[in-house]
Amino acid sequence: MSRNKPISILVADDDADDRLMIGEAFEEAMLKNPVAFVKDGIELLEYLRNENGFSDVEAHPTPGIILLDLNMPRMDGRTALEEIRKDPVLKRIPVVVLTTSQAEEDILRTYDLGVNSFITKPVTFDGLVQVVQVLNRYWIEIVALPEVA
Repeated sequence: MSRNKPISILVADDDADDRLMIGEAFEEAMLKNPVAFVKDGIELLEYLRNENGFSDVEAHPTPGIILLDLNMPRMDGRTALEEIRKDPVLKRIPVVVLTTSQAEEDILRTYDLGVNSFITKPVTFDGLVQVVQVLNRYWIEIVALPEVA
């Protein structure tokens, strides 16, 4: 599938160290896709709806995929996922949970809410780079995604 511009990736994670490591893992994996970060579910929805500090659509394009942490302040990933799946436009964006949780309850609940994949964050940087490479291979290179606005 040909696209005019690379698919952008939006990462929602409240942990600054995790955001830094994820960003470095994308660099290490040599991904060319633009990656943006938000700190919680409220910022995630504001970004997706181009509200408040995210009103510039060029600077904050609709992502082709969302990487979502579950345990965040203000609004957690589960609630944000529920809101995304209720929205007629946003519901088409693939959401991949990337979290420290290994709880069966979280896995079941997020799939019930419509998550596309559930990945437990690796404990090593090399493991994270491998996850990013697999995500890139599958979600960016192989899967046909709907065009975003």
